[in-house]
Amino acid sequence: MSLAETSPFADAHRHLARREPKLKPVIRRVGPCTLQIRPDPFGVLASSIISQQISGKAAESIGNRVRKLCGRGGIRPKRIAELPDADLRGCGLSQGKLLSMRSLSQFFLDRPKIGSDLRSMTDEDVIETLLPIRGVGVWTAQMFLIFCLGRPDVLPTADLGLRAGIRDLWGLPELPKAEEIEKVSFSWRPFRTVATWYLWRSRGPVPQSDD
Repeated sequence: MSLAETSPFADAHRHLARREPKLKPVIRRVGPCTLQIRPDPFGVLASSIISQQISGKAAESIGNRVRKLCGRGGIRPKRIAELPDADLRGCGLSQGKLLSMRSLSQFFLDRPKIGSDLRSMTDEDVIETLLPIRGVGVWTAQMFLIFCLGRPDVLPTADLGLRAGIRDLWGLPELPKAEEIEKVSFSWRPFRTVATWYLWRSRGPVPQSDD
């Protein structure tokens, strides 16, 4: 199966190469976007909570321990709800992240159809729906839109990797603010997700993507 058949973003590089000269060298070096969506709403949000404010290596280690603790069924709402606090903390979760995982599992247990409901919502409605979950802010909701729902035009203006990528490629003296990013990214529409991916990729590997 070709990349174009497996990635909803595979052809966006052509649009971006035409519209954004600053990205051309990255696109030429990296090739088509290889980001693969992960259609597991609970799993993606749980991974986002685990990875907040820690290194990728630490997040992977903690995530692997949580998955092992959960067993063959994987990280699921009911299983997280059943596990004792001490066991989850033993995986490396802070008290704050433990409470966030509890909030997330209860959110999904209370809404058995939330996965399909989220897929039918607009980007803005998805964000508003997820914000009541403890530990889920706008950035986490935007990562959900990208990595789980595969929305093509998400612009996470608070994301450090996006801001650093723009600073470096545009030769700015400091990290750009949201207003500057909005202006720079106007020509990226309707593929701001993919432009963000290239800016991440310009700085290193990206989750759910081929290196």
